[in-house]
Amino acid sequence: MTTTEELVAQVNKILDDIGIDLTGLFETFDVPSISYRLRENLSLLHELEEDLSRRVGEPTPSTGALSKRERDPHIQWIYKKKRNRLLALERLRAAITAHKMALALISANYTFFLGKKLLPIRDLTKENVENVKAVLNPVQLGRVDVLPHLAYSGDVLRLLSRENVAVREEFKFIKGKLREKGTVRTRGLRIEVEYWEGNRLKKTRLDLPADSDIEAELRSRFGKRFRWRVLSFVKTRGVLVNNHYTVDNLALGYAALDPERGAEKLGLDLFRYYFLTSENERERLGLYPDIRLCIDCHYSIFDLPFRWDPRFRTGHGSMLIIRKCEMEHALVGRRKELSNVPNYLLGGVLLYGMSEYDEKKVAELLGIPQEELEESIKKFVISGLHRVLFSEANKFEKFMPKSDKAKKFLALLQG
Repeated sequence: MTTTEELVAQVNKILDDIGIDLTGLFETFDVPSISYRLRENLSLLHELEEDLSRRVGEPTPSTGALSKRERDPHIQWIYKKKRNRLLALERLRAAITAHKMALALISANYTFFLGKKLLPIRDLTKENVENVKAVLNPVQLGRVDVLPHLAYSGDVLRLLSRENVAVREEFKFIKGKLREKGTVRTRGLRIEVEYWEGNRLKKTRLDLPADSDIEAELRSRFGKRFRWRVLSFVKTRGVLVNNHYTVDNLALGYAALDPERGAEKLGLDLFRYYFLTSENERERLGLYPDIRLCIDCHYSIFDLPFRWDPRFRTGHGSMLIIRKCEMEHALVGRRKELSNVPNYLLGGVLLYGMSEYDEKKVAELLGIPQEELEESIKKFVISGLHRVLFSEANKFEKFMPKSDKAKKFLALLQG
């Protein structure tokens, strides 16, 4: 059995080799070969991570607070050895995250065929990989161009040190954006209510939405004899991506891809990610590990893609995503009425309805075909859901049936 120090050396050597091998593969950009290699690497890295994390355990306290006289050289050597183990484990986990993100990005953007047979990415083997063809999907999630720039060796800082000043500055800017806590948004009110029931005074506590009519709500529940007071506001706050390995890989990838507009491109890709997928899809995609499934507060990274808009105001991008997530929940149980409209087109329909953008601008923003979007809007109108989800449905009038016969049929269909 190898010692822990031998295992650490082995991990560092394997990660260095992975970085060199994948650099060569990305020069040819053969997607099936890259996918097969990433999957093989990931299997090996998981085994190493399991073994190393079991041996390393909890980190020991730092010697930074000790004076020079109190620092025994033998103790220092033990701390140094422990630190090397922890650094190897951190590097290993960063590499695993990069591999997961790359495989998820490839799966979301490519379809594999062996001849005419559809082939899942997990079925790629050494024997068939040369005969497999990768076809780019018509609708893109994320950005395939970022694949060569992720930290597959896990050594983020070493890779960053090879880049110029512009890349390093953009890296810091993107990382700051992803690590910022969202601006607090009041989701609701926690109130205390005193009311009479059966000639007895009772007391209870309720949570109500921030925009609710409190008096009307309480009157419907407790009648006319009650009084209430606000105890607290239900607020939300937190980072967008709760995984520093994901943050490091995204910051490095997009900064190296475009040192001038990397943050803006990432903001647009994240915006599209929320609009082109459902919450269930986001849960299983793994495109951005540990990203919030839905957002409920403002993140400034979503403002970057909309600075061109003359109507732009702070929080514009975030509010659109928040509304989209709320509409997703409102559609629970009614999605069968739009079963022939895929999620990426439904996201376009919702963005069209909630924003001031026309169908051409929506298609451009989300990177979806305009003709398919228009057909989906027509199906959405026929279902009648545009009147359920939107208080102002005038924008959908242009997609209503024009003939009297079609209007009568639509009226009968919608009841």
